[in-house]
Amino acid sequence: MNIAILSGDGIGPEIVAEAVRVLDVLDLRFDTESALVGGAAYAALGHPLPEATLKLAQGADAVLFGAVGDWKYDTLERSLRPEQAILGLRKHLGLFANFRPAICHAQLTHASSLKPELVAGLDILIVRELTGDIYFGRPRGRRDAPDGEFTGHPEAFDTMRYTRPEIERIAHVAFQAARKRAAAGGHQGAGARVTSVDKANVLETFQFWRDVVTEVHAQYPDVALDHLYVDNAAMQLVKAPKAFDVIVTGNMFGDILSDEAAMLTGSIGMLPSASLNAQNRGLYEPSHGSAPDIAGKNIANPLATILSLAMMLRYSLNQPEAALRVEAAVTRVLESGLRTADIWSEGTQRVGTREMGSAVVAAVKAA
Repeated sequence: MNIAILSGDGIGPEIVAEAVRVLDVLDLRFDTESALVGGAAYAALGHPLPEATLKLAQGADAVLFGAVGDWKYDTLERSLRPEQAILGLRKHLGLFANFRPAICHAQLTHASSLKPELVAGLDILIVRELTGDIYFGRPRGRRDAPDGEFTGHPEAFDTMRYTRPEIERIAHVAFQAARKRAAAGGHQGAGARVTSVDKANVLETFQFWRDVVTEVHAQYPDVALDHLYVDNAAMQLVKAPKAFDVIVTGNMFGDILSDEAAMLTGSIGMLPSASLNAQNRGLYEPSHGSAPDIAGKNIANPLATILSLAMMLRYSLNQPEAALRVEAAVTRVLESGLRTADIWSEGTQRVGTREMGSAVVAAVKAA
């Protein structure tokens, strides 16, 4: 099994290094190869997604990804900015389904920004479509608006679009995920449920989304379906988050709502993610960004990356037992009271990135 290691920018190299250390003690046979991506690749090779990096990712069974981005690249033309690397990888690898679980570990209930009773036992899954929507719509760009059209001033625009096949396949993924979660006793034993989030009252694109999701639902009579407008969904996530089971939504709304959900768990530093294609080959990364302001300071939380590694073992590498070992090790470390700065509270022990990684490695070895 081949794993491409793309650490990226900012805190990416630090957190990925800790996940690789965990991988190395699992006594499994993997071939790993690293390459530059994002701002680091642009600085060295003149492009955020060099051909060699893309080729490595395309030939791998899975990609372990850190983060990309740095303020010093904000003045580059858009096609050369570090963030284009992740968009390019999604496109060229056919990654269309983004899984972002939001789980509040019992030990971190008080780290959440919400009252403990609202988040205790929280376990929801956001399924975000990755290949359509406004991030990939055409045409996009700037132009001089003709006289009489709108204001006549220069304007910028991006086109939101979805095709039926794109909506159908992400809907199937969401309904099947809800089934699996119910079979495993998820969602407080309340049965499988999918909430489709859209803006059908304003956008024709999302009226189409709602219609197609409803049609696909007919094939899953055992799974409950409801629809929410995105503004209401954002409100309900902080009002009654445990009412959700699986949330399925488009690219932009999923980007926003998953970051909101991250804060329910205590820190975005705890939120892993998996981006999968039709063959379950995937890219695995923490949901947070590159945080260049804390890079190199040994204070970043590596747990989201380590938990992303567990998702990689489960979904792409067919090693569910190893995934459980990693997740159980993270739980034991949290039970021991160790915390990075983002999840630290009175009465716990603050540690750095490297120390947290070492603790997880020790817990995996002891299992």
